[in-house]
Amino acid sequence: MDISPKTSNDISFDDFKAQILHDYEIAVVSRICSLMGRKEVLTGKAKFGIFGDGKELPQLAMARSFRKGDFRSGYYRDQTFMMSLGLLSPKEFFHGLYATTDLEKEPMSAGRQMGGHFVTHSLNDDGTWKDLTQQENSSADISCTAGQMPRLLGLAQA
Repeated sequence: MDISPKTSNDISFDDFKAQILHDYEIAVVSRICSLMGRKEVLTGKAKFGIFGDGKELPQLAMARSFRKGDFRSGYYRDQTFMMSLGLLSPKEFFHGLYATTDLEKEPMSAGRQMGGHFVTHSLNDDGTWKDLTQQENSSADISCTAGQMPRLLGLAQA
């Protein structure tokens, strides 16, 4: 396994320029989604939203170093990361905000989670496991309070 650091000579200037422009486009689209989403929440059209505006640059940096087989667990504010990896579109983002119950339109949870919990699926449609080493993996995090509920159930059954 090669662990030598990569230098700026590893990619052409045109490839570097394309990466910068792509990252800029993702950052702008994500910021606009945040601003529009906040407006929808504050005007009562969407029920809940925590958005990632102001966090675009670290999210892009993390996405740039993220590899297939890696796992992460975010807690809100990660739409830039997911958009950068190609795992979330602005349309899917807003379907999540409005809790659309169609898994094709809202692939994170089909409207069954609060907005901003971004996930990748570990199972195929037939219930078999996907090869998780061949995809970027994101697990939706839960609040400390929500994490206590399964523990309480386990204690109650004990």
